[in-house]
Amino acid sequence: MELHHVGIAVSDLEAAARPYYALGYELEAKDTVESQGVSVYMLRSGHSRLELLAPTRPDSPIGKFLDKRGPGVHHLAFATGDIRGELERLAGEGTPLIDAAPRPGFGGHLVAFVHPKWSGGVLVELVEAAH
Repeated sequence: MELHHVGIAVSDLEAAARPYYALGYELEAKDTVESQGVSVYMLRSGHSRLELLAPTRPDSPIGKFLDKRGPGVHHLAFATGDIRGELERLAGEGTPLIDAAPRPGFGGHLVAFVHPKWSGGVLVELVEAAH
Protein backbone atom coordinates (compact mmCIF):
# COMPACT_ATOMS: atom_id res chain seq x y z
CA MET A 1 0.00 0.00 0.00
CA GLU A 2 1.07 3.57 -0.59
CA LEU A 3 0.54 6.59 1.60
CA HIS A 4 -2.68 8.28 0.47
CA HIS A 5 -2.68 11.28 2.82
CA VAL A 6 -1.77 12.65 6.22
CA GLY A 7 -4.78 13.71 8.31
CA ILE A 8 -4.33 16.84 10.42
CA ALA A 9 -6.84 17.96 13.06
CA VAL A 10 -7.47 21.72 13.04
CA SER A 11 -10.04 24.10 14.45
CA ASP A 12 -10.18 26.49 11.45
CA LEU A 13 -9.79 25.06 7.94
CA GLU A 14 -9.03 28.36 6.18
CA ALA A 15 -6.42 29.47 8.71
CA ALA A 16 -4.83 26.02 8.81
CA ALA A 17 -4.62 25.81 5.00
CA ARG A 18 -2.71 29.11 4.53
CA PRO A 19 0.79 27.80 5.34
CA TYR A 20 0.29 24.83 3.01
CA TYR A 21 -0.89 27.13 0.19
CA ALA A 22 2.37 29.05 0.68
CA LEU A 23 4.21 25.73 0.28
CA GLY A 24 2.53 25.09 -3.07
CA TYR A 25 -0.44 22.97 -2.02
CA GLU A 26 -3.79 23.58 -3.69
CA LEU A 27 -7.31 22.77 -2.56
CA GLU A 28 -8.22 19.52 -4.31
CA ALA A 29 -11.63 19.02 -2.67
CA LYS A 30 -13.70 20.07 0.31
CA ASP A 31 -16.77 18.60 1.93
CA THR A 32 -18.48 17.75 5.19
CA VAL A 33 -18.94 14.20 6.45
CA GLU A 34 -21.98 14.65 8.69
CA SER A 35 -21.83 11.11 10.05
CA GLN A 36 -18.38 11.87 11.50
CA GLY A 37 -19.10 15.50 12.42
CA VAL A 38 -16.19 16.81 10.36
CA SER A 39 -15.49 19.33 7.61
CA VAL A 40 -12.57 18.47 5.36
CA TYR A 41 -10.14 20.23 3.03
CA MET A 42 -8.05 17.88 0.90
CA LEU A 43 -4.90 19.70 -0.19
CA ARG A 44 -2.60 18.38 -2.89
CA SER A 45 0.85 19.09 -4.25
CA GLY A 46 2.04 16.58 -6.85
CA HIS A 47 1.44 13.13 -5.36
CA SER A 48 1.32 14.48 -1.81
CA ARG A 49 -1.99 15.02 0.01
CA LEU A 50 -2.86 16.62 3.33
CA GLU A 51 -6.35 16.21 4.78
CA LEU A 52 -7.30 19.05 7.12
CA LEU A 53 -10.10 18.03 9.50
CA ALA A 54 -12.22 20.46 11.54
CA PRO A 55 -15.07 19.40 13.81
CA THR A 56 -18.63 20.46 13.05
CA ARG A 57 -19.68 19.57 16.59
CA PRO A 58 -17.69 19.27 19.85
CA ASP A 59 -18.60 15.61 20.48
CA SER A 60 -17.21 14.43 17.11
CA PRO A 61 -14.04 12.31 17.01
CA ILE A 62 -12.02 15.31 15.73
CA GLY A 63 -13.62 17.61 18.33
CA LYS A 64 -12.60 15.18 21.08
CA PHE A 65 -9.11 14.84 19.60
CA LEU A 66 -8.64 18.62 19.60
CA ASP A 67 -9.89 18.90 23.20
CA LYS A 68 -7.51 16.19 24.38
CA ARG A 69 -4.40 16.82 22.24
CA GLY A 70 -4.84 20.11 20.40
CA PRO A 71 -4.22 20.58 16.69
CA GLY A 72 -1.78 18.30 14.90
CA VAL A 73 -1.32 15.05 13.03
CA HIS A 74 -4.36 12.83 13.52
CA HIS A 75 -3.71 9.84 11.23
CA LEU A 76 -1.82 8.34 8.31
CA ALA A 77 -3.98 6.97 5.49
CA PHE A 78 -2.94 4.21 3.12
CA ALA A 79 -4.57 3.47 -0.24
CA THR A 80 -5.81 0.02 -1.09
CA GLY A 81 -7.79 -1.26 -4.04
CA ASP A 82 -9.54 -3.86 -1.85
CA ILE A 83 -10.36 -2.52 1.61
CA ARG A 84 -12.51 -5.52 2.57
CA GLY A 85 -9.72 -7.92 1.64
CA GLU A 86 -7.17 -5.90 3.60
CA LEU A 87 -9.41 -5.78 6.67
CA GLU A 88 -9.90 -9.53 6.46
CA ARG A 89 -6.15 -10.10 6.09
CA LEU A 90 -5.27 -7.80 8.98
CA ALA A 91 -7.95 -9.30 11.24
CA GLY A 92 -6.60 -12.77 10.41
CA GLU A 93 -3.19 -11.61 11.60
CA GLY A 94 -4.69 -10.44 14.90
CA THR A 95 -4.54 -6.72 14.09
CA PRO A 96 -6.78 -4.68 16.41
CA LEU A 97 -9.31 -2.98 14.14
CA ILE A 98 -11.48 -0.03 15.07
CA ASP A 99 -13.65 -0.75 12.03
CA ALA A 100 -14.21 -4.41 11.15
CA ALA A 101 -16.08 -3.29 8.03
CA PRO A 102 -15.52 -0.23 5.85
CA ARG A 103 -17.71 2.84 6.11
CA PRO A 104 -18.29 5.86 3.87
CA GLY A 105 -15.65 8.54 4.22
CA PHE A 106 -14.58 11.78 2.59
CA GLY A 107 -14.99 11.97 -1.17
CA GLY A 108 -17.20 8.90 -1.27
CA HIS A 109 -14.27 6.58 -0.52
CA LEU A 110 -14.71 3.58 1.74
CA VAL A 111 -12.52 3.89 4.84
CA ALA A 112 -11.64 1.89 7.94
CA PHE A 113 -9.39 2.58 10.90
CA VAL A 114 -6.83 0.40 12.66
CA HIS A 115 -6.23 0.87 16.39
CA PRO A 116 -3.13 2.99 17.15
CA LYS A 117 -1.77 0.41 19.61
CA TRP A 118 -0.95 -1.72 16.53
CA SER A 119 1.21 0.95 14.92
CA GLY A 120 3.15 2.46 17.79
CA GLY A 121 0.53 5.02 18.76
CA VAL A 122 -0.30 6.21 15.22
CA LEU A 123 -3.89 5.98 14.02
CA VAL A 124 -3.93 4.25 10.62
CA GLU A 125 -6.71 4.70 8.08
CA LEU A 126 -7.25 2.43 5.09
CA VAL A 127 -8.80 4.18 2.09
CA GLU A 128 -10.20 2.33 -0.91
CA ALA A 129 -8.62 4.43 -3.65
CA ALA A 130 -6.15 4.07 -6.51
CA HIS A 131 -3.78 6.60 -4.80
